[in-house]
Amino acid sequence: MRANRRPVDTTSPTAVRNLGILAHVDAGKTTITERILFATGAIHKRGEVHEGTTVTDFDAQERDRGITIFAAAVSCTWGGHRVNLIDTPGHVDFSDEVERSLRVLDGAVAVFDAVAGVEPQSESVWRQADRHGVPRIAFVNKLDRAGADLDTAVTSIRERLGAVPLVVQLPIGQEDAFTGVVDLLGMRALRWRADADTYETGPVPESLREEAQRRRRLLEETVAELHADALEEFCVDSALSERTLVSALRELTLRGDGVVVLCGSAYRNRGIEPLLDAVLAYLPSPVDVPPVRGLAGGVEQERAPDPAEPFAALAFKVTATATGRLTYLRIYAGTLRKGESVLDPATGRTERVGRILRVQADRHEEREEARAGDIVAVIGLKGARAGSTLCAPGAPLVLEPPSVAEPVVSVAVEALRGVDTGRLSSALARLAEEDPSLVVRSDAETGQTVLSGLGELHLEVAVEKIRSGHGVEVVVGRPQVSYRETVVRGVTGLVYRHVKQDGGAGQFAHVVIDVEPLEEGGFEFRSTVVGGRVPQEYARAVEAGCRDALAEGPLGGHPVTGLRVTLTDGATHSKDSSEMAFRAAGRFALREALRVSTVELLEPVVEVVVSVPQDGVGGVLGDLAARRGRVSASTARAGTAVITAVVPLAELFGYASRLRGRTQGRGTFTTQPAGLAPVPASVAGALLAR
Repeated sequence: MRANRRPVDTTSPTAVRNLGILAHVDAGKTTITERILFATGAIHKRGEVHEGTTVTDFDAQERDRGITIFAAAVSCTWGGHRVNLIDTPGHVDFSDEVERSLRVLDGAVAVFDAVAGVEPQSESVWRQADRHGVPRIAFVNKLDRAGADLDTAVTSIRERLGAVPLVVQLPIGQEDAFTGVVDLLGMRALRWRADADTYETGPVPESLREEAQRRRRLLEETVAELHADALEEFCVDSALSERTLVSALRELTLRGDGVVVLCGSAYRNRGIEPLLDAVLAYLPSPVDVPPVRGLAGGVEQERAPDPAEPFAALAFKVTATATGRLTYLRIYAGTLRKGESVLDPATGRTERVGRILRVQADRHEEREEARAGDIVAVIGLKGARAGSTLCAPGAPLVLEPPSVAEPVVSVAVEALRGVDTGRLSSALARLAEEDPSLVVRSDAETGQTVLSGLGELHLEVAVEKIRSGHGVEVVVGRPQVSYRETVVRGVTGLVYRHVKQDGGAGQFAHVVIDVEPLEEGGFEFRSTVVGGRVPQEYARAVEAGCRDALAEGPLGGHPVTGLRVTLTDGATHSKDSSEMAFRAAGRFALREALRVSTVELLEPVVEVVVSVPQDGVGGVLGDLAARRGRVSASTARAGTAVITAVVPLAELFGYASRLRGRTQGRGTFTTQPAGLAPVPASVAGALLAR
């Protein structure tokens, strides 16, 4: 049985769903995407991740490594709706791809492993979705695996994510015997045949009828507690109709007050059609989310998702292909037609759109126009970058760009042959253009070119792209982490007087500052000057100068974080004072204050979750201790020990091969950033002596 595929009304944003697939690595995101494309008729043969034949993992490195590295957009139709879907990476090193995707999505499907439940990166991407206010439904995958348990996975969603799970299905069979689900809304059984790609509906099995009724009652009670209209019906009838449940579940999903939970096995093609039905029923269309807001001439404005509104779109991904330079756009308002010109209000540059493409991973379908709510790629834009706003030239609007994660690992790169130096520079510039979380700089002391990213694997992938995609052989140095410096004990009443006279107008600025630690990190500036001794515009200049001084700390020249600067007093000169003079005073005053303060070195640390057979626990714990790791938890799960520890990032280089050697290839691990931590004095001394 397949859902009714009515003709798609492409002119209506209400018939569009823009969603992402979010999960921990290896939870089954790409397989689910592949099965969705097959179920909707977008492809006619199912690909497999382990065979390297899936639509969205089309890059050679993705197929070699068996993981999603780059967010891939695909489009399909189901039940009279256009579904634009982005398969996002699950590895922590590529979390910036997830961030850029979430910025332009209206909803998401969070995928969880039925054995492992909520895993570290599951939690990270969930928090990212929370920050963007993206409504989600959950799909508990791999119910056919040994040890799979829907209830355990749902409990982890409740406890680790703080969400209210609203389970609408009950599995039929366990592990290898899993054949279908009971739909708790329609109180019917959905069974998938092993020799077919369709499912059949029937009555709830007698053995599950009592349990299904119990779970239906629990669902009704939970919904009634959260939804006022449902509570009213429940009080009158002591039950909720299927129509009321569906309506209430949609409202709770859109408000973020509950998470609809479905289940299945994507690999065995079970549970995909009900998941698609749930996407249409519960996740928002572009008109269900608030109108996009931006700045026009410094004034905040909003644009409704209406094709008749002035055009406004956000570029969230840029990539170079054989077809040309592709700029991926989420169109928030208006209509874009082939051949029209668009404005980048940040640069003032106007460019012509040569072609509009409906994207199917690495394949494209040309379109004459795209409307509000669409996600498309365009060819012809040379200046747009990820995060650029594109709008109608006569109605400029600047949208908030996606945030970019700060790099934590760096390597020195140079061309193997001197004649390739120019090609290497071009390749690095192209990489940084396609991936804003990659930063390229030249080291002032050594003259080396330094490539920085979000992790060791992130940099490995980037270097391999230089080699295979640009044909440049490179020599790569040992990875280096990005250290920081912070104030442990500050200084009060530091006086700095900036006086400069070299003919003509001079420079004069007198400032008094206090410096103190800021426990939550970052930088904070405030002024307590009274009586107009330092005018407001000069106080802002002092703040700018202090921010300049944060670039290099007194210990090793690392950026400084975790401090508050207070401007307590100062003085001006009627002729020689200026914003430039006070900016210089702020910069030199903070440098001097840091020299006399107590400052310590910080290093990035990560939470490591290691899964290892019981007989390998001792060796793994010893190795983690040798890497200055602090074990925070150790649990047993299905004959496997799961060890959680916080380890300095600098100590994890090469850990994958070491773990494989200690566990005969049976151990695995995942990481997620855990912030910054002080470097022990003995280690800091050695680092600063280099």
